[in-house]
Amino acid sequence: MAINLATKYAKELAQAFTQKSVVDGVACKDYEFTGVKNLKVYTAVSQELNDYKRTGLNRYGTPQEAQDTVQDMIVEKDRSFSITIDKGNNSEQMGNKEASKILAIEMNEQAIPEMDKYALRKFIDYAGTVKEMEEEPDEENIVKMISDAMVHMGNKKVPAEGRYIFIGWSYFGILRLSKQFIGVEALAKEALVKGAVGTFMGAQVVTVPDEYLMKGDNRAFFLIVYKNSVLQPKKVQDYFIKENPAGINGALIEGRFIYDAFVIGAKCNGVYAAVEYGTVQEAPNFTLSGSTIKVTSSGASKIRVTLDGTDPRYSDSAIETTSGGSVNLPSGTTKAKAVAFNDEYFTSDVVEDIERTVA
Repeated sequence: MAINLATKYAKELAQAFTQKSVVDGVACKDYEFTGVKNLKVYTAVSQELNDYKRTGLNRYGTPQEAQDTVQDMIVEKDRSFSITIDKGNNSEQMGNKEASKILAIEMNEQAIPEMDKYALRKFIDYAGTVKEMEEEPDEENIVKMISDAMVHMGNKKVPAEGRYIFIGWSYFGILRLSKQFIGVEALAKEALVKGAVGTFMGAQVVTVPDEYLMKGDNRAFFLIVYKNSVLQPKKVQDYFIKENPAGINGALIEGRFIYDAFVIGAKCNGVYAAVEYGTVQEAPNFTLSGSTIKVTSSGASKIRVTLDGTDPRYSDSAIETTSGGSVNLPSGTTKAKAVAFNDEYFTSDVVEDIERTVA
């Protein structure tokens, strides 16, 4: 875009109406990616209780070695920008293009929205529950939809404290006008995170542009996130201003961001996405051929398969293939699990195959 050297100009640059990050204050901060591009998260697996025996050995039960699940998270997004402010152009605009102001605009209009949008879409893709809604939310049913989702999470033992409801402005407008909602929840309560407009059933309601909860042309009506179920690591956030660098008479503004977003598999029940009917990828099918199984899901961009009982969405042992791809089965009895992904549709259900025995 050409530099505007008009003789009449505003005292300050026109800045788009943007939000600060709505995800940064929500994601868990307990894990560090310092020095590496990936992190293996080990989550301990609890053991069932025993009846205490008052006689004999092993009164507390037979000791079992502590087990855990492993999730390998790889930070993939590596983004940057580079902007120059020519001293001559800036002078003719009476210094209106102050470098720090340009940097703030770049952060608020490009970097932060991109990272938030990416994170919310990753949370939806890897949500523990992707619920395909048979009806679109309206003033009569939206409260029940959100209430049912909150109850579902409660029955999955997700703590009530620390939940956030991300909802697009269009559906928040419907929620706010719902007769069931008015007078029940006070939206004037103090907001604890950026973008929050109040609470519903104890969860903070965070409004976002509708597009933040879309995948292609398909809509997620709302997303509920428990704080300790998601991560948004930002490994590198470097931005700087250089005055008169080599070859430039003026200022050079550059920035780099290495970031990603993840759902923690062991806590995936803390992420619930309500999506439009007919927008979920077809669930995988299994076909045995000798000592291999063929996995199919029409239109899938990738299918992840596990053979050890772990959840293929998050497992470190998952085998990645495409629709129609084959996976070799080990000797003995195996029960595979698979999940299918699509670039336009939301993630399929996790499907478990029947037991297969290979000699």
